[in-house]
Amino acid sequence: MTDLLYSEEEEALRAAVRDLLTDHCDAASVIKRTESDAPHDLSLWKSLADGMGLAGLLVPEDKGGQGATHREAAVVLEELGRAVAPVPYLTSAVVATEALLACDADDLLAELASGRRIGALAVALNVAPRGAFRTVRLEDGLLYGELTGIADAAVADVLLVPAEDGGLYAVEAAEVAVAPQVSLDLTRPVATVAFDGARGRLVGDGGPAVRRALRAGAGLLASEQLGVADWTLTETVRYLKERKQFNRPVGGFQALKHRLAQLWLEVVNLRAAARNSADALATGADADVAVAVAQAYAARVAVHAAEEALQLHGGIGMTWEHPVHLYLKRAKADSIAYGTAGAHRAELAELVDLQAP
Repeated sequence: MTDLLYSEEEEALRAAVRDLLTDHCDAASVIKRTESDAPHDLSLWKSLADGMGLAGLLVPEDKGGQGATHREAAVVLEELGRAVAPVPYLTSAVVATEALLACDADDLLAELASGRRIGALAVALNVAPRGAFRTVRLEDGLLYGELTGIADAAVADVLLVPAEDGGLYAVEAAEVAVAPQVSLDLTRPVATVAFDGARGRLVGDGGPAVRRALRAGAGLLASEQLGVADWTLTETVRYLKERKQFNRPVGGFQALKHRLAQLWLEVVNLRAAARNSADALATGADADVAVAVAQAYAARVAVHAAEEALQLHGGIGMTWEHPVHLYLKRAKADSIAYGTAGAHRAELAELVDLQAP
């Protein structure tokens, strides 16, 4: 029987990451970054990737990484979700890294694992693990075309680009033009990437690499969504214990108790689904089913938790200064990242042979 409880090592990792984020990723700083031209916190990324070695968790030790599993990466993503940290961990340390693990590019993999470079898979953020994705043209060994909705492309040093010949090409950021797109979630901006005769190095077969990367992204995104939901629930409970109306704590009203109890049950269930997804990715046991189950459920819970937090914080929750809007935007953006809940339900029905009439 699979043990989905957190191990002592995972709890120690959580504590270390949370301490770092508490010191270097407070809400006011994140909000200030979203108002600037540089939303990513690269100094925090350096601390996570270089200082703590977290960028290489999924990379084997003989390839320059930490040799950990998706379970440890999931714990990191929970904490990053709790802080809505503006760092390219999911896109570089998970998605781009998983794509390279399916290829023959150990040098590039080691660079991403060390945190010296940031990678991004040039596939739109909304594409599901088995969904169709756009490619670029290959003419005389050079790449041409335009790809939209690429998450964290603005800070990527290298882009992993699927081409129409079926290959996956590593392209240096200097070879392309990156134009920001309007993003709902300002802590994970997306961009349009234009290729006009860009030189690329063939690193592997694009199809399997992209599928593997997107599956890992979807499976571990559930842990980030868990972090978002957990923070919003915890913060809402804390606020309602302090806020008073009619000379009694607002949290004492029966109607609000019922809403919070329902939300707590949803978050507990999300934790089980997210942990199962991470464990399945780590062991390879029914990973497709576990990922589909987690993503079919996670979006609704994260969005519901953030919406409840916004409403139950009353007037202050509607202000720009209060961080709850960051969590609602992240939850809404995550709800379409790596496939919608509907797409994952359809995928799940196919996987378990339970088709609609």
